[in-house]
Amino acid sequence: MAEGELKDRTAKGLFWGGLSNGLLQVISLVFGIIIGRILDPSDFGVIGVLTIFTAVATAMQESGFTAALINRKKVDPADYDSVFWFNVLLSLILYLILFFCAPLIARFFHNAELVALSRFTFLGFLIGSFGTAQNAWLVKQMKIKEKSIASIVSVVVAGVVAVVLALKGFSYWGIAVQNIVMMAVNTLGLWIASSWRPSFRISFKPVGEMLGFSFKVLITNVFAIINFHFFSVVFGRFYSEKEVGIYNQANKWNSAGYSVVNGMAYNVAQPMLVEAAGDDGRQVRVFRKLMRFVAFVSFPLMFGLSLVAPEFITSLLTDKWLESGRLLRILCIGGSVYPVTTVMVQLILSHGGSGVQMWNNIAIGLAQLAVCALLFPFGVTWMVVAYTVVNCLWIFIWLGCVNRYISYPLKDFLTDILPYASLSALVMVSTYFITIFIHDPRWLCLARIAVAVLIYSGVVWLSGSEIFKECIQFARERMQVIFRRKG
Repeated sequence: MAEGELKDRTAKGLFWGGLSNGLLQVISLVFGIIIGRILDPSDFGVIGVLTIFTAVATAMQESGFTAALINRKKVDPADYDSVFWFNVLLSLILYLILFFCAPLIARFFHNAELVALSRFTFLGFLIGSFGTAQNAWLVKQMKIKEKSIASIVSVVVAGVVAVVLALKGFSYWGIAVQNIVMMAVNTLGLWIASSWRPSFRISFKPVGEMLGFSFKVLITNVFAIINFHFFSVVFGRFYSEKEVGIYNQANKWNSAGYSVVNGMAYNVAQPMLVEAAGDDGRQVRVFRKLMRFVAFVSFPLMFGLSLVAPEFITSLLTDKWLESGRLLRILCIGGSVYPVTTVMVQLILSHGGSGVQMWNNIAIGLAQLAVCALLFPFGVTWMVVAYTVVNCLWIFIWLGCVNRYISYPLKDFLTDILPYASLSALVMVSTYFITIFIHDPRWLCLARIAVAVLIYSGVVWLSGSEIFKECIQFARERMQVIFRRKG
């Protein structure tokens, strides 16, 4: 693929990835506000303690084969067939295991109602297994637009169902049904968007060929999930369901924030970096541009969310969620580096470094577990602070891993990242003092967002930021295409 075509496909992938993730977060925001106002933190906590089981089971049924398929230079229909049937059969086995383990889960969390609830909730990953191969096919073909439409429709349909059930008094069951409906609609959407269909010529030989790579991705994903949901389990076991709900609400908004950028990077980084493999200079240029782009968007977005977190949460969800806002302020600092890490991981995977990714994720998980265990007697806030600090510092470990495959010295890393990180921090500090005289939470939140956007945009424009100008130029070109089609 020519470099111009590669650049165009990357831009389009980032555009549709950003647009879809932005829309998804806005739509989720609307439904999250409505449901959050109706239900109590304890309702979210009941579902929250089960999330880690569903997430781990989902990772196990997917088994890293999405990344393995994307990473293969040449993929045959038989490869997709093998992955499809393997995922479906494995997910069925996992569901049966968890079905019979439901009483043990309920006993661990001291809540008998979790038996029926968990058995219903776990249906989600079983349904999702029917769309794993289709999802890999769409990402491999860079059909981000089609994949995005499926995601958006599923969130809208599931959100409407959840609101209706919440109003009818179904409490946490409404959230459980929302998750199942979203998975089912999204899976159906992936089938509609994908032209590939499974056949009954079942052979697991391709799965065996990919197992060395995919198994390492699987272990990585499992540890990442355990790391992400670690507090939900700890709080569910040793604290109240209300504490679980408060933390999960903060973690949800943190994830929603960085996922806007993370989704853009994930959808295009590995396919583009794999495409540029073999030409070190070209791959480094693609990699550094992706790094600058995610830094340009992620740091102001997440630092800004941290700035307005308490006012944002209480304005939308009422004062009963105030503690979530305080935790969100801390979590957003760590969330700002996730998209940067994602690009690094995709570079490592493009060189077949799934083992490096695996051991690195195991190490960070153990480090966070150790630090949080030491700070457990000091309470929730200090554990969240420690979790955030480890996440931020670990980016330099990832940098060392990247340098095993390409030449990317610390100087280049800081040149790509530091200007946007430092500018974002300076803008938020300035915005804080400019708006300090405003006392109404709603007006304060709106004013800080407006002031921060104006200052940040103005500075990057006046400084002649190449990434900023390219984003503006691409947006103009897309608008011209849309208007020509309408004309």
